[in-house]
Amino acid sequence: MDTLVLERYAKRKNTNVKKIEIIPIPLTKDIKPHDPLNVLIFKAIKASQNKLVDNDILVIAHKIISKAEGRIVNLIDVEPSSESDKIAEENCKDARVIEIILNESKEIVRLSNGIIITETRHGFICANAGVDQSNVEDSFNNVLLLPIDADRSARNIRQFFKKRTGKRIAVIITDTFGRPFREGQTNVAIGVAGIEPIKSYIGLADMYGKQLRVTEIAAADEIASAAELAMGKSARVPAVIIRGYNYRSTEKKSQISKLIRPKTQDLFR
Repeated sequence: MDTLVLERYAKRKNTNVKKIEIIPIPLTKDIKPHDPLNVLIFKAIKASQNKLVDNDILVIAHKIISKAEGRIVNLIDVEPSSESDKIAEENCKDARVIEIILNESKEIVRLSNGIIITETRHGFICANAGVDQSNVEDSFNNVLLLPIDADRSARNIRQFFKKRTGKRIAVIITDTFGRPFREGQTNVAIGVAGIEPIKSYIGLADMYGKQLRVTEIAAADEIASAAELAMGKSARVPAVIIRGYNYRSTEKKSQISKLIRPKTQDLFR
Protein backbone atom coordinates (compact mmCIF):
# COMPACT_ATOMS: atom_id res chain seq x y z
CA MET A 1 0.00 0.00 0.00
CA ASP A 2 1.54 3.39 -0.99
CA THR A 3 1.86 6.39 1.32
CA LEU A 4 -1.02 8.31 -0.25
CA VAL A 5 -3.46 5.45 0.27
CA LEU A 6 -2.29 5.05 3.86
CA GLU A 7 -2.87 8.73 4.53
CA ARG A 8 -6.35 8.62 3.05
CA TYR A 9 -7.19 5.49 5.02
CA ALA A 10 -6.00 7.05 8.29
CA LYS A 11 -8.32 10.02 7.77
CA ARG A 12 -11.44 7.91 7.42
CA LYS A 13 -13.91 8.26 10.31
CA ASN A 14 -14.30 4.55 10.86
CA THR A 15 -10.65 4.04 11.73
CA ASN A 16 -11.38 4.88 15.38
CA VAL A 17 -11.13 1.28 16.52
CA LYS A 18 -12.72 0.54 19.89
CA LYS A 19 -11.77 -2.20 22.29
CA ILE A 20 -14.33 -5.02 22.40
CA GLU A 21 -14.75 -6.79 25.73
CA ILE A 22 -16.22 -10.22 26.52
CA ILE A 23 -17.44 -10.28 30.12
CA PRO A 24 -18.52 -13.68 31.51
CA ILE A 25 -21.54 -13.87 33.81
CA PRO A 26 -21.45 -17.06 35.91
CA LEU A 27 -24.75 -18.57 37.01
CA THR A 28 -24.32 -21.44 39.45
CA LYS A 29 -28.01 -22.22 39.94
CA ASP A 30 -29.40 -25.03 37.80
CA ILE A 31 -32.38 -23.48 36.06
CA LYS A 32 -35.76 -25.16 36.50
CA PRO A 33 -39.04 -24.63 34.63
CA HIS A 34 -40.73 -21.34 35.56
CA ASP A 35 -37.67 -19.97 37.38
CA PRO A 36 -37.52 -16.13 37.22
CA LEU A 37 -34.62 -16.21 34.77
CA ASN A 38 -34.49 -12.44 34.19
CA VAL A 39 -34.08 -11.81 37.91
CA LEU A 40 -31.48 -14.57 38.24
CA ILE A 41 -29.38 -13.13 35.39
CA PHE A 42 -29.70 -9.63 36.87
CA LYS A 43 -28.47 -10.90 40.24
CA ALA A 44 -25.66 -12.85 38.57
CA ILE A 45 -24.45 -9.72 36.80
CA LYS A 46 -24.44 -7.88 40.11
CA ALA A 47 -22.73 -10.77 41.92
CA SER A 48 -19.96 -10.78 39.33
CA GLN A 49 -19.39 -7.10 40.17
CA ASN A 50 -20.49 -5.97 36.73
CA LYS A 51 -23.29 -3.80 35.47
CA LEU A 52 -24.89 -3.11 32.13
CA VAL A 53 -24.21 0.11 30.25
CA ASP A 54 -25.84 1.56 27.15
CA ASN A 55 -25.15 -0.42 23.96
CA ASP A 56 -24.01 -3.55 25.76
CA ILE A 57 -25.06 -6.84 24.18
CA LEU A 58 -26.30 -9.52 26.56
CA VAL A 59 -25.66 -12.94 25.02
CA ILE A 60 -27.46 -15.89 26.59
CA ALA A 61 -27.18 -19.62 25.89
CA HIS A 62 -30.57 -20.96 24.85
CA LYS A 63 -30.46 -23.84 27.31
CA ILE A 64 -31.27 -21.70 30.32
CA ILE A 65 -33.99 -20.00 28.30
CA SER A 66 -35.48 -23.35 27.27
CA LYS A 67 -35.28 -24.70 30.81
CA ALA A 68 -37.00 -21.66 32.30
CA GLU A 69 -39.67 -21.82 29.59
CA GLY A 70 -40.33 -25.49 30.35
CA ARG A 71 -39.08 -26.82 27.02
CA ILE A 72 -38.13 -30.14 28.62
CA VAL A 73 -39.70 -33.39 27.47
CA ASN A 74 -39.68 -36.56 29.55
CA LEU A 75 -39.05 -39.53 27.27
CA ILE A 76 -41.31 -41.72 29.38
CA ASP A 77 -44.26 -39.77 27.98
CA VAL A 78 -43.26 -40.20 24.32
CA GLU A 79 -44.89 -42.84 22.13
CA PRO A 80 -42.82 -43.28 18.94
CA SER A 81 -44.50 -43.64 15.57
CA SER A 82 -43.72 -46.44 13.12
CA GLU A 83 -41.58 -43.98 11.12
CA SER A 84 -39.58 -43.12 14.25
CA ASP A 85 -39.15 -46.82 15.07
CA LYS A 86 -37.82 -47.48 11.56
CA ILE A 87 -35.34 -44.56 11.60
CA ALA A 88 -34.20 -45.49 15.10
CA GLU A 89 -33.60 -49.13 14.20
CA GLU A 90 -31.63 -48.23 11.06
CA ASN A 91 -29.47 -45.68 12.90
CA CYS A 92 -29.11 -47.21 16.37
CA LYS A 93 -31.05 -44.37 18.00
CA ASP A 94 -33.71 -44.05 20.68
CA ALA A 95 -37.05 -44.07 18.84
CA ARG A 96 -38.53 -41.70 21.41
CA VAL A 97 -35.85 -39.10 20.69
CA ILE A 98 -36.41 -39.58 16.95
CA GLU A 99 -40.11 -38.92 17.48
CA ILE A 100 -39.35 -35.61 19.22
CA ILE A 101 -36.90 -34.64 16.46
CA LEU A 102 -39.54 -35.27 13.81
CA ASN A 103 -42.12 -33.29 15.77
CA GLU A 104 -39.73 -30.32 15.95
CA SER A 105 -38.87 -30.47 12.23
CA LYS A 106 -40.34 -29.23 8.98
CA GLU A 107 -38.36 -31.83 7.07
CA ILE A 108 -35.34 -34.09 7.20
CA VAL A 109 -32.58 -32.55 5.08
CA ARG A 110 -30.04 -35.40 5.42
CA LEU A 111 -30.09 -38.74 7.20
CA SER A 112 -26.94 -40.85 7.05
CA ASN A 113 -24.86 -42.99 9.41
CA GLY A 114 -26.85 -41.95 12.45
CA ILE A 115 -26.58 -38.24 11.67
CA ILE A 116 -29.91 -36.44 11.29
CA ILE A 117 -29.90 -32.96 9.79
CA THR A 118 -33.30 -31.29 9.78
CA GLU A 119 -34.96 -27.99 9.09
CA THR A 120 -36.63 -26.92 12.33
CA ARG A 121 -39.98 -25.22 12.58
CA HIS A 122 -38.02 -21.98 13.01
CA GLY A 123 -36.23 -22.54 9.68
CA PHE A 124 -32.83 -23.47 11.16
CA ILE A 125 -30.81 -26.23 9.49
CA CYS A 126 -29.12 -28.18 12.27
CA ALA A 127 -28.54 -31.60 13.77
CA ASN A 128 -31.46 -33.28 15.52
CA ALA A 129 -33.71 -30.20 15.20
CA GLY A 130 -31.83 -28.73 18.14
CA VAL A 131 -33.06 -31.51 20.45
CA ASP A 132 -30.34 -32.00 23.06
CA GLN A 133 -29.56 -34.18 26.07
CA SER A 134 -26.34 -32.50 27.22
CA ASN A 135 -26.32 -30.36 30.37
CA VAL A 136 -29.83 -31.58 31.17
CA GLU A 137 -30.74 -33.07 34.54
CA ASP A 138 -31.50 -36.80 34.20
CA SER A 139 -30.47 -36.76 30.55
CA PHE A 140 -31.31 -40.46 30.21
CA ASN A 141 -35.00 -39.59 30.53
CA ASN A 142 -35.18 -35.93 29.54
CA VAL A 143 -34.40 -33.92 26.41
CA LEU A 144 -34.31 -30.16 25.90
CA LEU A 145 -35.91 -28.38 22.95
CA LEU A 146 -35.22 -25.00 21.39
CA PRO A 147 -37.37 -22.08 22.58
CA ILE A 148 -40.66 -21.82 20.70
CA ASP A 149 -39.87 -18.22 19.70
CA ALA A 150 -36.37 -17.12 20.70
CA ASP A 151 -36.92 -13.62 19.24
CA ARG A 152 -39.83 -13.16 21.63
CA SER A 153 -37.75 -14.53 24.51
CA ALA A 154 -34.99 -12.04 23.67
CA ARG A 155 -37.48 -9.15 23.54
CA ASN A 156 -38.88 -10.05 26.95
CA ILE A 157 -35.40 -10.15 28.48
CA ARG A 158 -34.44 -6.86 26.85
CA GLN A 159 -37.60 -5.17 28.12
CA PHE A 160 -36.96 -6.46 31.65
CA PHE A 161 -33.43 -5.05 31.74
CA LYS A 162 -34.55 -1.75 30.23
CA LYS A 163 -37.08 -1.33 33.04
CA ARG A 164 -34.71 -2.56 35.76
CA THR A 165 -31.57 -0.67 34.71
CA GLY A 166 -32.74 2.07 32.36
CA LYS A 167 -30.05 1.00 29.92
CA ARG A 168 -30.50 0.47 26.21
CA ILE A 169 -29.03 -2.91 25.37
CA ALA A 170 -29.37 -5.68 22.80
CA VAL A 171 -30.01 -9.36 23.54
CA ILE A 172 -28.86 -12.38 21.55
CA ILE A 173 -29.85 -15.97 22.32
CA THR A 174 -27.47 -18.65 21.05
CA ASP A 175 -27.12 -22.33 20.29
CA THR A 176 -24.24 -24.44 18.98
CA PHE A 177 -24.50 -25.62 15.37
CA GLY A 178 -22.25 -27.58 13.05
CA ARG A 179 -21.26 -26.10 9.68
CA PRO A 180 -21.17 -27.56 6.17
CA PHE A 181 -17.64 -28.22 4.93
CA ARG A 182 -16.06 -27.32 8.30
CA GLU A 183 -15.18 -29.50 11.28
CA GLY A 184 -16.21 -28.45 14.76
CA GLN A 185 -19.20 -26.51 16.01
CA THR A 186 -19.67 -22.82 16.67
CA ASN A 187 -22.21 -20.68 18.46
CA VAL A 188 -24.83 -18.98 16.31
CA ALA A 189 -27.69 -16.62 17.07
CA ILE A 190 -31.18 -18.14 17.21
CA GLY A 191 -32.96 -15.13 18.70
CA VAL A 192 -32.30 -11.37 18.74
CA ALA A 193 -33.74 -8.16 20.17
CA GLY A 194 -32.56 -4.57 19.81
CA ILE A 195 -29.97 -5.37 17.14
CA GLU A 196 -30.05 -5.83 13.40
CA PRO A 197 -28.63 -9.34 12.89
CA ILE A 198 -26.95 -8.45 9.58
CA LYS A 199 -24.43 -5.65 9.20
CA SER A 200 -24.43 -4.42 5.61
CA TYR A 201 -21.48 -2.77 3.91
CA ILE A 202 -23.24 -2.51 0.55
CA GLY A 203 -22.65 0.89 -1.00
CA LEU A 204 -19.66 1.69 1.22
CA ALA A 205 -16.09 1.89 -0.02
CA ASP A 206 -13.34 -0.54 0.90
CA MET A 207 -9.90 0.65 2.01
CA TYR A 208 -8.91 1.22 -1.63
CA GLY A 209 -12.04 3.18 -2.47
CA LYS A 210 -13.81 0.37 -4.34
CA GLN A 211 -17.57 0.28 -3.76
CA LEU A 212 -18.78 -2.84 -1.97
CA ARG A 213 -21.74 -4.50 -3.66
CA VAL A 214 -22.53 -7.72 -1.83
CA THR A 215 -20.74 -7.68 1.53
CA GLU A 216 -23.11 -8.37 4.41
CA ILE A 217 -21.78 -9.70 7.71
CA ALA A 218 -23.78 -12.04 9.96
CA ALA A 219 -23.02 -9.81 12.95
CA ALA A 220 -25.33 -11.64 15.37
CA ASP A 221 -23.62 -14.96 14.59
CA GLU A 222 -20.16 -13.43 15.01
CA ILE A 223 -21.17 -11.99 18.39
CA ALA A 224 -22.61 -15.36 19.43
CA SER A 225 -19.39 -17.11 18.43
CA ALA A 226 -17.25 -14.60 20.34
CA ALA A 227 -19.40 -15.10 23.44
CA GLU A 228 -18.79 -18.86 23.32
CA LEU A 229 -15.10 -18.21 24.03
CA ALA A 230 -16.11 -17.16 27.54
CA MET A 231 -19.06 -19.52 27.98
CA GLY A 232 -17.61 -22.97 27.44
CA LYS A 233 -19.79 -26.05 27.79
CA SER A 234 -19.37 -26.94 31.46
CA ALA A 235 -18.11 -23.73 33.10
CA ARG A 236 -21.58 -22.60 34.25
CA VAL A 237 -21.25 -19.36 32.31
CA PRO A 238 -24.49 -19.26 30.30
CA ALA A 239 -24.44 -15.49 29.79
CA VAL A 240 -21.89 -13.00 28.52
CA ILE A 241 -21.81 -9.23 28.11
CA ILE A 242 -20.24 -8.01 24.88
CA ARG A 243 -19.12 -4.40 25.24
CA GLY A 244 -17.66 -2.00 22.71
CA TYR A 245 -19.02 -3.51 19.50
CA ASN A 246 -20.55 -0.96 17.14
CA TYR A 247 -23.83 -2.50 16.03
CA ARG A 248 -26.98 -1.15 14.44
CA SER A 249 -29.59 -0.94 17.18
CA THR A 250 -33.31 -1.04 16.52
CA GLU A 251 -36.52 -0.61 18.48
CA LYS A 252 -38.42 -2.63 15.90
CA LYS A 253 -38.99 -6.35 16.35
CA SER A 254 -35.66 -7.86 15.34
CA GLN A 255 -36.02 -11.12 13.43
CA ILE A 256 -33.50 -13.92 13.37
CA SER A 257 -35.17 -15.06 10.14
CA LYS A 258 -33.14 -12.38 8.34
CA LEU A 259 -30.13 -14.70 8.76
CA ILE A 260 -31.87 -17.69 7.20
CA ARG A 261 -31.09 -18.12 3.52
CA PRO A 262 -34.25 -18.71 1.48
CA LYS A 263 -34.54 -22.26 0.20
CA THR A 264 -34.71 -20.94 -3.37
CA GLN A 265 -31.22 -19.48 -2.93
CA ASP A 266 -29.74 -22.48 -1.14
CA LEU A 267 -27.32 -24.18 -3.54
CA PHE A 268 -26.67 -27.13 -1.22
CA ARG A 269 -30.14 -28.67 -0.87
